Amino acid sequence: MSKIYFDNAATTPISNDVVEIMYQVMKNNFGNPSSIHSFGRESRSIIELTRKNISEELNVKPSEIIFTSGGTESNNMIIKGAVETHKIERIITTKIEHKAVLETVESCKIKYHVELIYLPIDNKGLPSLIELEKILDSSNKRTLVSLMHINNEIGSMIDLNEYGKLCKKYNSLFHSDTVQTIGHYKLDLSKLNIDFLTCSAHKFHGPKGIGFAFLRNNSKLNSFIEGGSQERGLRGGTESIHNIAGLNLAFLNAYKNLEKDSKKIKSIKKYFIEKLNQEFDIKINGCKDESSYTILNILFPISISKKPILNFKLDLQGIACSGGSACQSGSDKPSHVLSEILGPDLIKNISIRFSFSKLNSIDEVDKVVNFFKEFINEN
Repeated sequence: MSKIYFDNAATTPISNDVVEIMYQVMKNNFGNPSSIHSFGRESRSIIELTRKNISEELNVKPSEIIFTSGGTESNNMIIKGAVETHKIERIITTKIEHKAVLETVESCKIKYHVELIYLPIDNKGLPSLIELEKILDSSNKRTLVSLMHINNEIGSMIDLNEYGKLCKKYNSLFHSDTVQTIGHYKLDLSKLNIDFLTCSAHKFHGPKGIGFAFLRNNSKLNSFIEGGSQERGLRGGTESIHNIAGLNLAFLNAYKNLEKDSKKIKSIKKYFIEKLNQEFDIKINGCKDESSYTILNILFPISISKKPILNFKLDLQGIACSGGSACQSGSDKPSHVLSEILGPDLIKNISIRFSFSKLNSIDEVDKVVNFFKEFINEN
């Protein structure tokens, strides 16, 4: 039985060439990058080449790219660092952010007595620009606005330019969790009023345990991990050279092949929606138009009581998809994102997130649609 992997928003299969470059670096570039001899300098060159490649693609300075273990650490570093360094008094966010943001802002509220405000969102999962301006205009408190670019569960996408301009108008710092963006969309940060963003390599066929934070030079932070001068003094500890090399190649591949890969994935998503609409009375959770081409969240006419047997049969057929984000899939609680955008009646039915990559195919879509057709007819 061939397996079908439609859970690429959780993580993507690592590319073979990325595995190979990581193996070669582990084998040949073992020097500590802080050492001044040739072994250390060779390792250091891998780090700085990666930093240069990322900064050129995003149109920022190399010094503004800080390597981390991924999105969760980057979000923690930025939010906690901004509160401490810039004396943030108020954080504005939404209740549909990733847990890496939600739990961090809640922690800041308790530890630093920061005012925490949640923006209202519409039924598509988009925060209100009008309400954001009202809040920013109501007080001169030093403010951090934290809004994810692409929601990891429903794929809804905000306009970074519009929210960034509003934050600049009111002299507020703007952070965006762009973990579902980097590697899938081009960003020119020289044209966006954004102070901080985040990245995880495993979302675009790179290794787990590596990512980066973008920190604009005029929004510097205090040290997040002490005990060394690595990463501009922000993150002490010997750098993971092989992971950084893997990030570099995965990042370069993603943007080199972006047009071709995105075209293929868009066609798969479009075909999937068409086939589902032909067979079932479904609802797309989130936006139809303003959404990521890699994520599709579907509300099926299946009672939530059928979830255990559905999950069992999906697994039996080798079909991987998600009822929410992978970070909370072990929980029995309903998705915090869907709870905010669906009414009490709709939340009683099953919603499934399908997320795609360049490795998926139309044939896989047909097999998944046929599976749901059989399941619904049986139940």
